[in-house]
Amino acid sequence: MDKIYIKNLELFAKHGVFPEENVLGQKFVVSAVLYTDIREAGKSDDLTKSIHYGEVSHQIREYVENHTYKLLERVAEGLAAELLLTVPRLKGIKLEIKKPWAPVGLPLETVSVEIERWWHRAYIALGSNLGDKKRYLNDAVEALGKTCGCRINKVSDFIVTSPYGGVEQDDFLNGVLELSTILTPEELLLRLHEIEQGAGRERKVRWGPRTLDLDILLYDSVILDTEELHIPHIDMQRRDFVLKPLNQIASHVRHPVLGRTIGELWNSLEETLPQQP
Repeated sequence: MDKIYIKNLELFAKHGVFPEENVLGQKFVVSAVLYTDIREAGKSDDLTKSIHYGEVSHQIREYVENHTYKLLERVAEGLAAELLLTVPRLKGIKLEIKKPWAPVGLPLETVSVEIERWWHRAYIALGSNLGDKKRYLNDAVEALGKTCGCRINKVSDFIVTSPYGGVEQDDFLNGVLELSTILTPEELLLRLHEIEQGAGRERKVRWGPRTLDLDILLYDSVILDTEELHIPHIDMQRRDFVLKPLNQIASHVRHPVLGRTIGELWNSLEETLPQQP
């Protein structure tokens, strides 16, 4: 990924744990690495094909000087999100925020916080088999699209599928969407649960009927196994209600554990499915 550097931008702001810091203020120094693709700009000499580092520098100044926080960590996190959400063509950012002469009672040159944040690509499975199924799925897509830090890129067709897991119940309506997000997997999962709860989801019976089911299938090439979250989603390669809509919008994407594309996984699974009359 190409980089544009902004080094040691000096600002005067009012961040700090002590009340006097929030009143009197002091100097802060910000450095940023902007990750983007500048090949098109390099070939065309067109600034609109790149990132205007002058405008970004002013945006950094406005954010840092117009907010007051106790922690450098909060300044960095908020500034990174602000830039990722508003600067076109910005794929990721590394920020270092320095606080010279921090009041620690010892001689030091500076303290600083450095973070790196990115846009990520996630695939979310949607399902419903109670009530107005299509409305539940459409409402979930809309809610995710309105979530700060999330952008909907693609939505598959919704397909009717048989229930999975052996519990007698109505057929499901299923789909998959592609999402760009600056949320972590854990933050994204929490947001999905909030949307499910807003749709009246009740977790009473495993594999049972539900108004809305939202699952993270893939998140970049992340492999994650915790008590709350498994990425890639467990056994997704065996589930036609996942692979069929996912193949429609992401056939080229490669499963980070199995090493096969979604298209290859779907073709293998489709060969094992009963033939439709």
